[in-house]
Amino acid sequence: MAENFILEAEPRDDLGKGASRRLRRTGKVPAIMYGAGKEPTSISLDQNKLAHHLENEAFFSHILTVKLNGKEDSAILKDVQRHPSKPVINHIDLQRVNANETIRMNVPLHFMNEDTAPGVQEGGLVTHSISEIEISCLPKDLPEFIEADLGALELDGIFHMSDISAPSGVELVELSHGADHDQPVASIHMPRAVKEEEEAPSEAAAAAEGGEEEGGEA
Repeated sequence: MAENFILEAEPRDDLGKGASRRLRRTGKVPAIMYGAGKEPTSISLDQNKLAHHLENEAFFSHILTVKLNGKEDSAILKDVQRHPSKPVINHIDLQRVNANETIRMNVPLHFMNEDTAPGVQEGGLVTHSISEIEISCLPKDLPEFIEADLGALELDGIFHMSDISAPSGVELVELSHGADHDQPVASIHMPRAVKEEEEAPSEAAAAAEGGEEEGGEA
């Protein structure tokens, strides 16, 4: 079942750093909403409710409903500023969306079938190069996440962006810049300790062979 995130906002007229600090002391989060051809609007949101939403991965890649003064706007989360040492949200940015205009945003990658990948079956470990990917799509096509299916990845193999099967209507922004932007997403390699153990006997054997040759010449 798809999530439906609703943010109850209040207008914010008192601006500036001092005003923001005072607002946060009352359990509110200063925020700004912009885009869709409208003037930027300064708003405030409930700190506890927003923190609860931010615990859900889907909140970062969903169309949000912002209720303000009896009206509703559709928006996406563009930025979150957190306090460096306290569990406090300092500020958030929201971008309004238009149903007929494409949006660009980062969505998480979900790696599928890692355990059954041939490279893992041979004892390799999976390394993720990135954990999210920038996409472009209409709001109605916005996915909660993008799947990266590693089920066929061999040992020492690399899974690239071009190996991702994007949902209909979704474009991977990096690939739109050309083939040289086809970045690695994940790979499977033997653990370093295993490699070193495999290499050690070979080196020892080579040293022994060298010693025998020197002995023979003598």
